[in-house]
Amino acid sequence: MKSSWSRILLAVLSTSVGTGAIAQETIKLGVNQPLTGVVAASGNFVTNGAKIAAEEINAKGGVLGKKLQLIIEDNKSNPTEAANVAEKLITRDKVPAMMGAWSSTYTLAVMPKLMEYKVPMLVETSSADKITTMGNPYVFRISPTNSMEAKSFTRFVEPLKIKKVDFLVVNNDWGLGAAAEFGKMLKEKGITVNRTLHMDAAAQDMSSQLSTIKSTDSDTLFTTSGPEQMTLVMKQAQALGIKRQIITTGGTVPDQLIAQAGSAANNSLHDAMFAPWFPETSADPAAARSFIAAWEKTGLPFAGLPEGARGYDGIQVLAAAIKKAGVAEPEKIRAALWEIEFPGLTGRIVFEKVGPAGAESGQSPATTHLVKIDDGKVVLVSK
Repeated sequence: MKSSWSRILLAVLSTSVGTGAIAQETIKLGVNQPLTGVVAASGNFVTNGAKIAAEEINAKGGVLGKKLQLIIEDNKSNPTEAANVAEKLITRDKVPAMMGAWSSTYTLAVMPKLMEYKVPMLVETSSADKITTMGNPYVFRISPTNSMEAKSFTRFVEPLKIKKVDFLVVNNDWGLGAAAEFGKMLKEKGITVNRTLHMDAAAQDMSSQLSTIKSTDSDTLFTTSGPEQMTLVMKQAQALGIKRQIITTGGTVPDQLIAQAGSAANNSLHDAMFAPWFPETSADPAAARSFIAAWEKTGLPFAGLPEGARGYDGIQVLAAAIKKAGVAEPEKIRAALWEIEFPGLTGRIVFEKVGPAGAESGQSPATTHLVKIDDGKVVLVSK
C-alpha cells in the first residue's frame, strides 16, 4: 500500500494535471473475503492466493499495460458486512469488478449490490445452487454448485459401499444446500438417508447432534462446514466412539484437519476441487506446480493451498476478461467473461449460462477429486 505521504502527493497531482490521470496508473479489483470471524482462516487463504495471482500478472507486465491493484476488504464472516464491503468497493474505490465473498450466505447478501450498480463479481467458493439460478447476470462462479458436486460424487457411491447415511451440516445456505443435493443424489442411488442435523456456524459443541447420529445404523456421515468447525466435529465424534465413514463436501482442507484433529481425522474422505498433493490432476500441472512453489516461498501453510487456489484462479480469470475486453469497464468485463477459457488450478474454467433467460449467471463446470486421510497423510482415491 502507498504511504499517507504518497496518497497526499497523488491527490495533489490528480488535481493539477487533470481528471483521471492518476486513476489510470492501475486497474483495481475488489476482494471481498472473511479475514476475521468464524471462517477467517479460509478467507485469508483465498486472499493470499489472489495476491500471488496479482503479483504474477504484474511481474509479466500487468493487464493492458497497467498494474493490477487488489483492494482487499474484510467482510468479517458476516452477510451484512459483506454487502457493505461490496458497496464500498463499488462506490468509493470504483472497482470495475470484484471477487467474493467465500460463503454462500455472504455472496447472496452481496448480489443485490451487483444488480444495483451493474458490477460483475467472480464467485470463487460459494456453492449454494440459488446463487446462479436467481437471475443475476453479474454473477460468474468458478466453484461447483452443491448439485454439481453431488453429481460428480455419484461415481464414488458404489466403490465406497455406502448404504445408509446421516448428514451433519452448518445451518446456512451452503450446508443446507449440500444436505439437500447430496441427499437427493443418494436417494436416487437407492441409499437410505436417516438423519439430517444442523449446527450453527459459530457452534463449538456438536456432541448432542453427534450422539443422535451415533444411535442410527448408518455406515456413513456426510458433513459440511468450514475447517475450523470440521476439526471439532471429528474430535467430538472420536470422543463419542463413533466409528463410521466420514465424508466432507465443499472442498475441505485435509492438511488443516490432520494438523488440528490429529488421529480423529484418519480415514476421513474429502471431495476436493484442487489437490495440491497431486498437481498432475490440475488442468494445468505446470501452473499448479508454480503456484505451489510461490505459496511455499511466502511461508504460508501447505494446508491453505486448496482454498488459495480459488483466489488465484479468480483473479487470473478477471484479469483475462479485462485483457479480452480491452478496457477495465464493468459491462465490457461482464461481456468478456462469457468468452473466457482458462485452464485453472481448480479445473478448466469456461462459463455456461444458468438461470432465467435474459438474466443468466455464469457457471463453470465442476471438477472434483476424492482424497483420503490415511495415517496422517493425504492419498488420492480417484481423479
